[in-house]
Amino acid sequence: MSDQSASSPVLAFSTALADLVRSAAPSLVSVLSKRARSTGFSWRPGLIVAAENALPDEEEVSIVAHGGASSPAEIVGRDPSSDVALLRVARTDLAQAPASAGAPAAGALAIVAGAREGAPSASLGVVSFVGPQWRSLRGGVIDARIELDAALTRSSEGGLALDAEGRAFGMAVFGPRRRTLVIPMATIDRVAELLSTKGRIARGYLGLGLQAVKLDGGGVGAMAISVDAKGPGAAAGVRQGDIIEAWNGEPIRGVHHLVRALGPDSVGASVRLTLRRAGEPVEATLTIGERPESR
Repeated sequence: MSDQSASSPVLAFSTALADLVRSAAPSLVSVLSKRARSTGFSWRPGLIVAAENALPDEEEVSIVAHGGASSPAEIVGRDPSSDVALLRVARTDLAQAPASAGAPAAGALAIVAGAREGAPSASLGVVSFVGPQWRSLRGGVIDARIELDAALTRSSEGGLALDAEGRAFGMAVFGPRRRTLVIPMATIDRVAELLSTKGRIARGYLGLGLQAVKLDGGGVGAMAISVDAKGPGAAAGVRQGDIIEAWNGEPIRGVHHLVRALGPDSVGASVRLTLRRAGEPVEATLTIGERPESR
């Protein structure tokens, strides 16, 4: 290598990026099942965090650690509302990547570090957006909205988003229209802690099967096409065919609007529903229940 190439800023930059991925690799694992391949990372000794939507239902799962050693894994719990799943493995020697105190600013460089059959994978991108706390389509509270302009493959989903110092600021997952989103470490820590102790995250339950319908005024309501006879909706007097038009006095914006309102913090809350029944307005007060595990 010539002196000129050794002092090249491009080469130095490239080497620094490779070093960041190399440092993170021991904390990354491939998550394997018969139908899916994704990435996970060591959260605590013997516990692996992975992307919930990348895990198949009711299938055996294993991990392949850095270097190629395979181990069976048990799904401790999963939370679709935050896209966080927690796995337990017999190994307690996997390294943990250093965590960042917060997300880089928009415009900062970021690396998505994943794993493929025990070997590291990486993609370089830019933090394209950093916004405030938000609710997912399934009602989960995500501590910050972080978007990356970086390539994400199925095998690297669940990998670590690293800042320019190699610190992990979250987990890279697919968002709407295959946009790359980052679930912040603060969200992961909060959800994984609950999964490790309870195995699940409570979600609100109305006891209603809902279908979006157009309202006469041009808005969108939610029709109760089924009512759980033992659910909160039935207890509040909601009947099959009733159309929910407003929630606590605010017009709803469709079924997704209601689902987003049924996060873990909604259980036990009372809400005022404005209904349309056979063309007539009806008011009902409903106490949100906890969704049964089988639903």
